Amino acid sequence: MFNLTSKPAVILNKTCHSPATPDGYSLPRRSLLVGRPPNHHPIRVEPPHPGASPLFLSITVTFYLSLTFLLHRYPILPTLPSAAVRLAAVFHNATLCLLSGVMAVGCALSVLHQTPPDNPSWWICFPAGSTTPRGPTFFWAHVFYFSKILEFVDTLLILLSGSRSRRLSFLHVYHHAVVPVMCYLWLAAAQTLMPVGLVTNAAVHVVMYAYYLLSAIGLRPGWKRMVTNCQITQFLYGYVVSGLMLYLHFTGSGCSGFWAWGFSTLFTTSLLALFVNFHLKNYAHARKMKPADGVVLARINGRDCT
Repeated sequence: MFNLTSKPAVILNKTCHSPATPDGYSLPRRSLLVGRPPNHHPIRVEPPHPGASPLFLSITVTFYLSLTFLLHRYPILPTLPSAAVRLAAVFHNATLCLLSGVMAVGCALSVLHQTPPDNPSWWICFPAGSTTPRGPTFFWAHVFYFSKILEFVDTLLILLSGSRSRRLSFLHVYHHAVVPVMCYLWLAAAQTLMPVGLVTNAAVHVVMYAYYLLSAIGLRPGWKRMVTNCQITQFLYGYVVSGLMLYLHFTGSGCSGFWAWGFSTLFTTSLLALFVNFHLKNYAHARKMKPADGVVLARINGRDCT
């Protein structure tokens, strides 16, 4: 149960002329996507919220890695018929495509409502020492964090398919295992640039899961390469915005969660190198690839484009 203080209550009762703040926004401007509890605090709650502890994260990631290794090394799961894999893929991809769109729009609107008029760069540099992971923007960060655990189903679909040995790549497992850690640090450290990473990544995932959805229902979009290009562009954009953040950090009073930003930057840099390598190796031989039995062509490389 979240502790609601008197301050959020005052914020909720403000009139339409009241300015937006990092902790709330004007009541008449609330919407389904933005109107989340202003005091939503996913990390520091009593009793601890599920997922709000390093223990939960450690158990989840360890379980994912252990189960993935065991099922890949000892394929005890039955290989499902192609029709069953396709049906599961359609439902999974449709769910994550829709959820990604909702998260991208919801977080973007929340940032617009929460950015103080006297601090327009708030979304780039959260003030150090005064930013806590609460409010609508961090609500969407919490949803995003859990969505990355839901994406573990990507791996399960590969393990249930008939070509698991060649499709379960290092990039796939590395990406799926470390992203939840990065998203947890967004929350735990109230990390600067979190909204940028969330909105851009969720937007890219709309395109990606739409591609996989269309492929799973039998359509073969011709823009597979664009999915990987969008991922690479996302990383490059992150570096540009990080440059602005560094300027604000060292010329001002500092930005919140700077050490967590450092971890995120190192991780995304490693992903960028892997994605570029995947792009060069995959598309050079794209015309020679044939659909695997029971699996759509879009999944041959094991969701490396996630």
